[in-house]
Amino acid sequence: MPGEPITRRNFLWVGWSALATFFAASAAASARFLFPNVLYEPSQKFNAGRAKDYPVGVSTRWTKLQRVWIVRNEKGIYALWARCTHLGCTPNWFNDQGRFRCPCHGSNFSPEGDVIAGPAPKALWRCKVELASTGDLIIDKAVLEDRPGFREGHVYFVDV
Repeated sequence: MPGEPITRRNFLWVGWSALATFFAASAAASARFLFPNVLYEPSQKFNAGRAKDYPVGVSTRWTKLQRVWIVRNEKGIYALWARCTHLGCTPNWFNDQGRFRCPCHGSNFSPEGDVIAGPAPKALWRCKVELASTGDLIIDKAVLEDRPGFREGHVYFVDV
């Protein structure tokens, strides 16, 4: 038993409804385009504590929380981003060997961040370091440098 035949009036009503739905969906998509997705991330800048509290050598205090090593030598303090330049793994500091070693592919880095061995193409990144008026170190991971000659500049190195 066939149902009622579709009348011309019902067919036009369905057609106009489909067209109105299409325009409403297009308007909604256009309005959504005006409000882009924004990823709000935490600040890349953090207070690493008092500079005088860091002994000579490599400090791994901030490796887990901020992925940064703070290195103090006879001249001053600098910060290295704990990210291998090969594939982005987190290297480990081996105090007895005096080097950073990547556990994934075997890259080795000196305490200055230079490549000693392995597939890493470039040196480790140095982070911007500031000395606040209170004596605290302010590390900014948003400002990075790895080129020799530039990374030793006053932005990436603090005399203490």
